[in-house]
Amino acid sequence: MHVVFIPYGIKQAVDHLLMDMQAQKFPMPVYSPDGKEKKEVWIQGALRLAPFGIYEYVFPKEQKDVVLTTLRFNEKIPYNIKPVYLKMVKNALHIKEPGEFKTDQRLMWIMDNTSIIPLGIREDSVIEEPETSSIPKWTHEAV
Repeated sequence: MHVVFIPYGIKQAVDHLLMDMQAQKFPMPVYSPDGKEKKEVWIQGALRLAPFGIYEYVFPKEQKDVVLTTLRFNEKIPYNIKPVYLKMVKNALHIKEPGEFKTDQRLMWIMDNTSIIPLGIREDSVIEEPETSSIPKWTHEAV
């Protein structure tokens, strides 16, 4: 899962938030070839920088609710941005609206003096581990 946003605020505070995001670890489920067995592997959240100050955060889809809530995707955009401009950016980046999500949990990222302009999400496909892997033919989200 990818969440796309623009962070805004005091540079030092924004940098601290981005460091917290990169340091976050998440459990990601991995499924056996027959689908009867499930394991969890821990992966690190990945941060990607796009043009124009747009960031993309990559994490397992099972953590969607908590990440979107922490980034305040459930709150009103704090700026007067014309919807037509947001729509153009979303179309260019092939992202969509996140839809409904639970807002009962947050991650402990320091977000003082920062704001988020939420843009949307992009979902990943499922991949199969190669024969040379330690878990051949097991499947998981292509994070």
